[in-house]
Amino acid sequence: MNNNICIALIISSLAGLSTVIGGLVVFAKFKDRDGFITFALSFSLSVMISISVFDLIPESVKIISDVYGVPWTIILGISIFVCGKLLVNVVNSKVEKYKESNNLYRVGILSMIALMIHNFPEGIATFMTAYNDLSMGISLGIAIMLHNIPEGISIGVPIYYSTGSKGRGLLYSFISGLAEPLGALMAFIVLKRLINDVTISMVLILVAGIMITLAIDEMLPEANKYQKHKQNIFGLILGLILVLINVLLF
Repeated sequence: MNNNICIALIISSLAGLSTVIGGLVVFAKFKDRDGFITFALSFSLSVMISISVFDLIPESVKIISDVYGVPWTIILGISIFVCGKLLVNVVNSKVEKYKESNNLYRVGILSMIALMIHNFPEGIATFMTAYNDLSMGISLGIAIMLHNIPEGISIGVPIYYSTGSKGRGLLYSFISGLAEPLGALMAFIVLKRLINDVTISMVLILVAGIMITLAIDEMLPEANKYQKHKQNIFGLILGLILVLINVLLF
């Protein structure tokens, strides 16, 4: 294994496992439990929607339209996005069957699944970019790391407060992050010749459909339930600002 491959795998792993940094928030103590849950949920849903609207969808649409043209891109984009929405509904129905499931627990599990699907193609993209251009790969890795930290929060907080287990909240954040180096390994071992920009773009539109549906249908109602309006608004604004800075800088 040459140095380029090792470095590319390391960059992908560090970017993905930064979800654990977000998951560590479960060990912090907050006097206003409901206020913190509201802030964490609104912040996370803002990040999910903003990443989808300002990053995943525009970049993916541009790449696909360069190959298939605008009409087919619109048809493909809408179809794939709807598939993402339907996938959330299917997974949601499965999660609800568990006895321990409640609204907050369901949000955490759905977030973990959505972000695992999100992180897998990100791992492929990070690995391939770093393998071909190290400086660009490092920049991409830093950008992904920055938005993976709040993603870890979106998993760890609802899992912890719904189960009472800090270890479980951190573990689920870790599992989500593992999808990124797994994607990198798949790119190296199996998919190097099969994966291209168009394929990754289609997967990321699917991810956008999943994350926007999860944010609006699951996380927003749960955040509103606690009636903590200041924390809700602050979380939404902070999440949007973070993503915009990330997109503009990287």
